[in-house]
Amino acid sequence: MSLTGMRDISIISTPPADRQAIISYISTYEDSIVKDAIKRELSRKGQIFFVHNNIKTISKTAQNLEKLVPKANFGVAHGRLSENDLETVMFKFVNFEIDVLVCTTIIESGLDIPSANTMIINKAERFGLSQIYQLRGRIGRGDHQAYAYLFISDESRLTKDAKKRLSALMEYKDLGSGFQIAMKDLQIRGAGTALGASQSGHIAAVGYDMFLKLLDQAVHDLKGEEIIEPLEPEINAAMSSGFADDYIESVEQRLTLYRRLSRITKISDISDMKKELMDRYGQLPKPAENMLLKIMLRVYCIQAGVRRLDITPNTLTLVFSEKHRKKPLDSLNNALKGLVLFEFIKKDSIRIHLGRKRNNISKALLETRNILKAIT
Repeated sequence: MSLTGMRDISIISTPPADRQAIISYISTYEDSIVKDAIKRELSRKGQIFFVHNNIKTISKTAQNLEKLVPKANFGVAHGRLSENDLETVMFKFVNFEIDVLVCTTIIESGLDIPSANTMIINKAERFGLSQIYQLRGRIGRGDHQAYAYLFISDESRLTKDAKKRLSALMEYKDLGSGFQIAMKDLQIRGAGTALGASQSGHIAAVGYDMFLKLLDQAVHDLKGEEIIEPLEPEINAAMSSGFADDYIESVEQRLTLYRRLSRITKISDISDMKKELMDRYGQLPKPAENMLLKIMLRVYCIQAGVRRLDITPNTLTLVFSEKHRKKPLDSLNNALKGLVLFEFIKKDSIRIHLGRKRNNISKALLETRNILKAIT
């Protein structure tokens, strides 16, 4: 909703005073590392989260840890405990009666325990990127340095996405990196059905570009904002234009070129496009040249505020857009004086006589170009 303009977006990139970035490690599971991590935290009177997201084996994991560090007090917390049992365990942890809380992802939000500054996540490759980021956010909430240990299975067995997730966590480890993490997560997992029928209606029925235009217009309407639609001039000229099948065989390539041409806003881009076409497909046939001429007229029309252009070998009719016209129509007298003969046929339209009678529209196009340049 923020990307489409429906909601404003704000990024909290400045951490609270004295807050330090969490130091993270990734390695395969080793009892010696776990033992050292727990002992180091206990030596500075801190507490530890050990995240093991499997309820069936969580009790056995807690027993193994007790054997590893007998002096520490352990507790188990997961979603299948009764409300009273879970509350009891959490109160004991908050009151320092438990040193190591062996838990599932039940702790990933809503906890603020400044004394817990070490987190060990078992089988980290099974967690989502945002989920690990949330879990890691449960530590380092005071002014003490926090440590996160992400234990993974054999690295050779990791999927590509799992490697990307872990790599992102190590890359964006500074405070205030939540937005970058979220964007990376979107990149890895994809947008799902954000543009599908279940969330955005039937985009295919109108096309993606039209959908974005309609959505943008609806957002402005809801905000009560008046928007001026970009000028899309109508060029009417009796000549064949386009890319023939025998010039560009691929339908996809032709559609791509038409789309690129429709977005051109500079005259210099037209000459670049001509060079590219000649380099890729050879000498331009007449219809292709006419297509580029039409695009050139379109660019000049946009600059002059002309919403419709009708051209024949002998006459040129220009219909101006009041919203897009930069100069008053009175200025046309000075711009066209001595250049051509013209007359107003409506308050927003003029008809220009293009000299002698002739059957060739090519010279009329060149004359039209000069006229549009003069009134821009």
